[in-house]
Amino acid sequence: MSLLAIFLIIEEWLWDALSALGHFLAYHLGLAKFETWLEQTSPYQALFAISIPIVLVTPLNIAAFWLLANGMILQGIALEIVAKLLGTLFIARFFSLTKAQLLTFRLLAWIYNTITFWLRWAHEKVTQTAIYQWAKRVKTAIKAKAALWVQKIKQSLHW
Repeated sequence: MSLLAIFLIIEEWLWDALSALGHFLAYHLGLAKFETWLEQTSPYQALFAISIPIVLVTPLNIAAFWLLANGMILQGIALEIVAKLLGTLFIARFFSLTKAQLLTFRLLAWIYNTITFWLRWAHEKVTQTAIYQWAKRVKTAIKAKAALWVQKIKQSLHW
């Protein structure tokens, strides 16, 4: 259970960071119109749209496998981590924007609901562990210190 708690904590931290990065990139790259359009697509357009990040990240996964198969272990692992982070960033962002349309497909709705049920169940079990509670306190403290640090930087730059 402790290993699952550690995995869940890391996943939450990454999800928070990648979600913030997705919002940051969308704002600074001027993607508001694209995101508004994406939110209003038909279910089939949404299905096509969410397949784009998958298709773009797949070559990175293949290259990472090739590196691993050819003995370049660290490079392969590093590339796979980059591919996983990019894939999660873009797929999560696209899914959040097209969720309503995608869940009109019965199979996708069933898969989503099944996975969500089991994730909630696991999350309830894990959040009761001591290691999870400790990590949550650490995360909260780190976020508070980071917010103060950012605030001090902004004040020193007179933003």
